[in-house]
Amino acid sequence: MRKYIVMGVQGSGKGTQAKLLADALDLEHISVGDIFRWNVEHHTKLGAQVRRIVTAGELVPDDLVETVVRRRLHEHDWNFGFIIDGFPRSQPQARFFLESYDIDAVILLAVPDSVVEERILSRRLCSRCGLDYNLISHRPAVADVCDVCGGSLVQRADDTPESVRARLRDYHAKTEPILDLFRAKEFVVEVDATRPAAEVQAAIRAHLGVG
Repeated sequence: MRKYIVMGVQGSGKGTQAKLLADALDLEHISVGDIFRWNVEHHTKLGAQVRRIVTAGELVPDDLVETVVRRRLHEHDWNFGFIIDGFPRSQPQARFFLESYDIDAVILLAVPDSVVEERILSRRLCSRCGLDYNLISHRPAVADVCDVCGGSLVQRADDTPESVRARLRDYHAKTEPILDLFRAKEFVVEVDATRPAAEVQAAIRAHLGVG
């Protein structure tokens, strides 16, 4: 059984790399962002709470993130292991992980802030079916129109320059202490995530020794 954490600032490709590795190793991909998005789309009580927070340009509080992750891990549907992205976000959460699970590796996707900002501000979302696009790497065939359903593409409400910079500051302030904690256990594998997704995935597998 393998258990991995993938870390990196928003826009570093955590979701993409986690899914690729999960598919290759038959792991359960646990994405905090996906859990929140599902709840928002299905108008749950949690979704309404998250929507209010995001609309205000704020980050979802750590205690709410921790509650969601604990609940998801308690389902124990990860027979061959899991890879989780979007968590932990604080030292106490990291300690909880180290005490509760035998983590095989923490995968850190390293991307300069300037690249992250460009990636995030280029993101678009179909207002009808929710499909993700990026004006840098995944353009629609027709500008501002979804290839699948024809819906109009919009920018996420929290994808503004001011909001992105605030999230970057918050990420760096909280993440360095977490990484220091993991590095003390020699768990951290750092990968240059500015390269194409396939190359990043190959580098991750090489570091982990999983081919």
